[in-house]
Amino acid sequence: MYQFEKMDKRLLGSQVEDALFAYILNEPVEIGEKIPNEFELAERFGVGRSTVREAVKSLVSRGILEVRRGSGTFVVSTSTLEEDPLGLSKLQDKYKLALELFDVRLMLEPEIAVLASGYAAEEELVQLKKLCDEVEQLYLTGKSHMKKDVEFHTCIAKCSKNRVAEILIPVINSAVTTFANLTHRILMSETIESHRAITEAILARDAVGARCAMVMHLTYNRQMIMRLLKEQGKKGQI
Repeated sequence: MYQFEKMDKRLLGSQVEDALFAYILNEPVEIGEKIPNEFELAERFGVGRSTVREAVKSLVSRGILEVRRGSGTFVVSTSTLEEDPLGLSKLQDKYKLALELFDVRLMLEPEIAVLASGYAAEEELVQLKKLCDEVEQLYLTGKSHMKKDVEFHTCIAKCSKNRVAEILIPVINSAVTTFANLTHRILMSETIESHRAITEAILARDAVGARCAMVMHLTYNRQMIMRLLKEQGKKGQI
């Protein structure tokens, strides 16, 4: 049980907001699922319903929750400000956003992988392999891999030693989280395989291999979005 009774009232809403977001991530409450009602949340966090209402309102403004009149409050994103500083998660058509992000990633990430294969320091290569292993382990044990997946791609960008590439990391992070929120682990084996291929190529200082492996990884993902988009279109015709 959460204990907030001694908190400054001005800070209480903020703390409940953090606790509610943690609950969504840890339960987990998946994208599209409804969270408990105000009464249940107030009881869970040991606060008044008005405080819960304030926390929900704040998460709505951040694009995490959506209130649907007569139906309840639903999770529409799990991206934090750090993962999505550009606010792309607030764009309504997630499939179109995912495709547009993949267009940008295909322009950038294969060449970033090429640079990483040439410029990564030895300690960065160790870190890259560690992150690759951790993403794989999280996938195989059924745990959320999103944070480590973001760290994996961020590490590659930093290995490139290109300062502009590092500035563009938030775009890559937004793409990774948008894709993960839409697909829910559908491409587990493909992700593990392509992450491993990218890592091994960079570790081997194989620039062509790194480029090809990254293109393969992004192609798997883009094809899955296209398939899901087609399925969504069929549902809309029923």
